[in-house]
Amino acid sequence: MEGLKGKVAIVTGGGTMIGAHVVRAFHREGTKVVVADIDAAGGQAIAGELSEGVRFIRTDLGDDKQIAVCVEQTIAAFGGIDFLVNVACVYVDGGLNASRQDWLDSYNINVVGGVMMLKAVRPHMVQRGGGAVVNFGSISAKVAQHGRWLYPVSKAATLQLTRNEAMDLAGDKIRVNSVSPGWTWSKVIAELSKNNRAKADSVGAPFHLLGRIGNPEEVAQAVVFLCSSHASFITGTDLAVDGGYAAMGPERAEEAIPKLAE
Repeated sequence: MEGLKGKVAIVTGGGTMIGAHVVRAFHREGTKVVVADIDAAGGQAIAGELSEGVRFIRTDLGDDKQIAVCVEQTIAAFGGIDFLVNVACVYVDGGLNASRQDWLDSYNINVVGGVMMLKAVRPHMVQRGGGAVVNFGSISAKVAQHGRWLYPVSKAATLQLTRNEAMDLAGDKIRVNSVSPGWTWSKVIAELSKNNRAKADSVGAPFHLLGRIGNPEEVAQAVVFLCSSHASFITGTDLAVDGGYAAMGPERAEEAIPKLAE
């Protein structure tokens, strides 16, 4: 894709399965990448795998000082920042039984953490003449799902936040969009299905027009597209990478997710 080579990206949550594929996709396009994650093992693994042009910086999005250090070290290592991809999130969700602290922790990382990172990188994007931000929404932001309150609400907030950010940063030539994946092969689904991809595809098939769950690299390609010059007239929008999930209408009444753990 055009407009990515020689640029610099920060990918929060880049040590996770989906985040790591975003890092790989940028790396293939010649983008230098900082993996900002609290998962030292995962972050170091992807940085070690790709080596040149990729650096891991342990970063807790709940700590503004760590965010500032991440940005400072990115500038020191690569000379600027062009793209920010907010993948990092927490999945703790007890629905009605969740505590106040669970709610605050979820919102703090899934929404506020990305905002604080954007606030920190914005001046550097402006110095480069603009940039692009991709937030991670979810199909969960758009429909009701059994027993899930915290994660869907935080993702719904992210979609509205994306629109607001796009409006206020347009004058800085910073485009802001989001992607909303459907069921995607990830750490969470791998754990629920006991690492059985065939089972995950089988359970997820009725909820996706394409008859399977998504691959993390398919989500990653959507992210790099939104950062590329091919998306130069796209801002304030959400790109559904969901295999037709949203086109099927409301979530079905049956409790599908628990079947993965059976």
